[in-house]
Amino acid sequence: MNKRHNRLMAEDFMPLLGWDHVELWVGNAKQAAYFYEHAMGFTRTAYAGPETGVRDRASYVLEQGEVRFVVTSALREEHEITKHHARHGDGVRDIALTVPDATQAYREAVSRGARSVMEPRRDEDEHGTVERAAIATYGDTIHTFVNRADYGGPFLPGYVSLSENGHPQAFRPGAGGFADGASSLAQGVGLTNIDHIVGNVELGRMDHWVEFYERVFGMTNILHFGDEQIQTEYSALMSKVMSDGQGKIKFPINEPAEGKRKSQIEEYVEFWGGAGAQHIALASTDIVGTVEALKERGLLFLDTPDSYYDEAQDRVGEITEDYAVLQEHKILVDRDEDGYLLQIFTKTAQDRPTVFFEVIERHGATTFGEGNFKALFEAIEREQALRGNL
Repeated sequence: MNKRHNRLMAEDFMPLLGWDHVELWVGNAKQAAYFYEHAMGFTRTAYAGPETGVRDRASYVLEQGEVRFVVTSALREEHEITKHHARHGDGVRDIALTVPDATQAYREAVSRGARSVMEPRRDEDEHGTVERAAIATYGDTIHTFVNRADYGGPFLPGYVSLSENGHPQAFRPGAGGFADGASSLAQGVGLTNIDHIVGNVELGRMDHWVEFYERVFGMTNILHFGDEQIQTEYSALMSKVMSDGQGKIKFPINEPAEGKRKSQIEEYVEFWGGAGAQHIALASTDIVGTVEALKERGLLFLDTPDSYYDEAQDRVGEITEDYAVLQEHKILVDRDEDGYLLQIFTKTAQDRPTVFFEVIERHGATTFGEGNFKALFEAIEREQALRGNL
């Protein structure tokens, strides 16, 4: 693997500078923005909609650390976003990646078999120029390549910056505008960057998408978990982790495996209506403080039985954190040959059992908490059972 990894880095035809943004298509963007602000500590920084000359949709940009979410909803019944939402509910549409040359990235991707969604385009305003192009990936998910090296505006042309009280600076909101004081709680909870984004795909499709990321992006499969490693009494899944040459962008891809009951992946695929992004992992440098802040804001997390902690210390060994505090907050802990990590998972962020979030703090560990898989899956299955979907 190392020889291949080094060779691909030397031939990097698809350099990725980082995560640009994640766009979620939702039923009510104004209310979704309020949730991400007040429940997760994001700051609303930009807006596009009818008041800014965008007639068919409303979009709110939310930022915290290096994380940038965009929540968008349509304003008309016949719109593509409306149809997407009717099928999938709230969830991830676009995992956008920052690149040095969007046109070149698009050409490389399409020449390697990727399906075009948006041909290269340049959008300009008084702040400069943004270059973008987009390709399709699993399900209705897309990747937009973004080159914003020549742009100093709020997000993209067509967006306006928002002031501290949540009002657009470019116009005076009328009745029914933004909520006053919308940013009063958006002081951040310590989320620093996106760690990874997990995709769930249909049975038998994992290797297809692994090959897609190898061929189209030059990524490598850095980890592989079989159903014997990720299983409970009732269900199992298989997972492969794809990474770019620099290790900045990581895409675990899951598919269901045979089990006695319906796996969490099958439940997701059924309620999402196909393959899609299952969860977004957000990094913190103080997971205990972050989780405390999120709980104070009302965010709900999966539970972990106290029995998990009976053997956690023997399994993982010495860490900086207090195991009693981890147990109090139900934070999971695991170790690999490079170090240890701490992680916790929210309950789903909407009524459909689809998208949720992970908070992760890494102390050298480069893997994904293999020792926690059983505890995590059992926690998810308890939620499935409550929904009648196990």
